[in-house]
Amino acid sequence: MENAIEDTKLYKAAQEAAERAYAPYSHFRVGAAILLEDGQIITGVNVENRSFGLTNCAERSAIYTAVSAGKKQFLALAVSTPDSNYPVSPCGACRQVLSEFMNAQTPVIFGPNEHSLVHTTVGELYPFDALHELAQA
Repeated sequence: MENAIEDTKLYKAAQEAAERAYAPYSHFRVGAAILLEDGQIITGVNVENRSFGLTNCAERSAIYTAVSAGKKQFLALAVSTPDSNYPVSPCGACRQVLSEFMNAQTPVIFGPNEHSLVHTTVGELYPFDALHELAQA
């Protein structure tokens, strides 16, 4: 992202979203916020199910919400995990979906609070993205 103010605004949106997470089984709330090309921020939360495989992560919830609204130009992602005491990165399934809609240089920030944030990119989270390699063949 361009500056710390943008980072803070996006991360705060992820924090606020995490408060709405549905996590009655793990008690591990997650909120995600995506910055769109038009400046809009779309959020998502984790939604658990007692059949745990049917749970959906916050990152994917945010992406699916944006795509459902016709938005596919994503500039950055922030993920808040307020119930952890260390930064928890997006899971493998989310990394795969991130790589579908974001280029390798897209900034990603994640952490439990503003003081413990990790700043990275989609490409650093998912360095061997065969999907984009195949698309160039």
